[in-house]
Amino acid sequence: MNFTLFNSSKGQYVIKKKAKPLFTRKEDKPLRLSPFLMNSIAVSLLIFSSLLILSCTCNADSEKERTLAMIKPDGLLGNYTDDIKKTIIRSGFSIVREMMIQLDEEKAKLFYTEHSAKSFFPDLVRYMTSGPVLLMVLEKYNAISDWRSLIGPTDAKQAKISHPSSIRAMCGSSTERNCVHGSDSRLSAAREISFFFKDIFPEALEHDEL
Repeated sequence: MNFTLFNSSKGQYVIKKKAKPLFTRKEDKPLRLSPFLMNSIAVSLLIFSSLLILSCTCNADSEKERTLAMIKPDGLLGNYTDDIKKTIIRSGFSIVREMMIQLDEEKAKLFYTEHSAKSFFPDLVRYMTSGPVLLMVLEKYNAISDWRSLIGPTDAKQAKISHPSSIRAMCGSSTERNCVHGSDSRLSAAREISFFFKDIFPEALEHDEL
């Protein structure tokens, strides 16, 4: 393409050619990906999302839990305390707090209030007030379920058959006199720990008092 310039010094018109641009703009075309590339991207996104979910799950599960462990009167009177503590430490638990107390009838009834309508409740209260108990706050990853597995079934006689290496198999004698106690859920652990150790899980204690 040509264009005209007027040279005022010479009083004449000069015709010059327009320089060609170094780069020319081509018409934009939509980006098209091959089916193979699209599948590769989809698979990569799927793997990434799965890893993200797994990471979140692991982080949630990796939080340490606390649970209440109690050595009941028959465990203390039978001199099983040292053996039970060794088993606790050997199984990876930390004993955060411990305290030996003598339960009175009122406190025993309040602690086991969920069983108050059951026929064995009076015998349970009588048994739990027959001697001192040792309370421990245990901490570990999956502390609640791991402690429940370690102590074995509620029926100590059954534990001796089905879980011979459990704590109840070692020192329990029956369903009632089964030597140890363990919280069965996070909610129970919070309530039971705060029942005896009021500076731990105070929100659970406040909820129970409403």
